[in-house]
Amino acid sequence: MSEIRLEGVTKRYGAFAAADSVDLAVSQGELVTILGPSGSGKTTLLSLIAGLAKPTAGRIHIGGRDVTDASAQQRNIGLVFQSYALFPHMTVLENVLFPLGVRKIGGVEADRLARDALKLVRLDGLEGRRPSQLSGGQQQRVALARAIVFKPDILLLDEPLGALDRKLREELQVELKQLQRRLGVTTLLVTHDQEEALSLSDRIMVLNKGRTQQVAAPTEAYLKPANRFVAEFLGIANFIDLPDGRTALVRPERVRLGEVGAGQNGASKSAKVVEAIYLGQMVRYHLALDGEGARPIVAAVPFVGRAYAAGERVTVSWEAADLWPVAE
Repeated sequence: MSEIRLEGVTKRYGAFAAADSVDLAVSQGELVTILGPSGSGKTTLLSLIAGLAKPTAGRIHIGGRDVTDASAQQRNIGLVFQSYALFPHMTVLENVLFPLGVRKIGGVEADRLARDALKLVRLDGLEGRRPSQLSGGQQQRVALARAIVFKPDILLLDEPLGALDRKLREELQVELKQLQRRLGVTTLLVTHDQEEALSLSDRIMVLNKGRTQQVAAPTEAYLKPANRFVAEFLGIANFIDLPDGRTALVRPERVRLGEVGAGQNGASKSAKVVEAIYLGQMVRYHLALDGEGARPIVAAVPFVGRAYAAGERVTVSWEAADLWPVAE
């Protein structure tokens, strides 16, 4: 088994806490994304789990074994970085063979393992090329093959797709998820990209200033955030003042628009379109609700052949079930 358990893990640099009393349990075969802004402690946490740094306090368990004081070499962890960190003077095959050599695996067995790993990432046939002869996406696949070739207990991915353009990043997100499921390897992914976290993860851990804000499935974190920080960090957040004085979140996709005077009900509000942004299948509307002091609101609705223009008046509504009270 290769589950991960963090208990009160803290890493201090003087008075600054890069990780502050972090608890986390990752099940065997699960993919959990650590998500947060720059400086939130994401990479620090990954480094602590990898054994590249030691915690100031707390314990780290992998597969039921306390590895807090174990070296990186004793943890059997595969690592992929944003920079890929490939050896430029080595061929693709030699790069993938390298971690096997470190583990004293050589000969026919090493060659078989390396070639199998390259097949898994769809790079068979490119064994003789050097990194400079590969595209960014191919280099990322080599880094993945090198990380999985020795069958690690844990796979740690630190912004692995961050250096790629959007289209290629989205393609490789699908490949990465399929590969992780096929291998069944317990995986922690670090990213600051909200869409990447939502699309890839079994669960998301949101960090801010070294502290855990929420650990939840993507749909729960997005629609039922634990606090205002999570609500705003995971996407566009509309905040609605409730009659009892609380504030509630409604996501843009749950906001409905209609013609003025058509199908209005007690929950409808009048608004003016400030801006309409065409996004292909969707149109994102920035709206100004009527009433002094009313908050601006954003709606994302399917494009059905005609979009409201800036300056047009519309009705805005949502279901009560789509409102989620949010703590500050």
